[in-house]
Amino acid sequence: MVESTLKKEKKTTKTRVKKEEPISKLRIRVMAYESKVLDLSVKQIIDTALRYDAKIVGPIPLPTEIKKWTVNRSPFVYKNAREQFEMRVHRRVIDIINPSPKIMDSLTNLSLPSGVNIDVKII
Repeated sequence: MVESTLKKEKKTTKTRVKKEEPISKLRIRVMAYESKVLDLSVKQIIDTALRYDAKIVGPIPLPTEIKKWTVNRSPFVYKNAREQFEMRVHRRVIDIINPSPKIMDSLTNLSLPSGVNIDVKII
């Protein structure tokens, strides 16, 4: 009997420690048609965030979206002659954990090249 009560005490004394979740997270999705321009703008965003000692996760490359169109070369004759066009959209995701107001201000004042789209969400 004594052994069974000791086993019960050992089971009840174990406590699980939960890790504290971050208060907020800033998720930045960057999209562009050219991968080189995209990588330069992502590097610029990361350098700006690191300047203010932010904790960064990423850049995480997302799958490239490829849109294809097939068009007849000639409208009347030569129906078998066709051209294919494609448009590629490259995407990256950057997460900044617990951003300070200074980081938010510096990212909003950041000038990026044309053709780069940015979506910012606070989670």
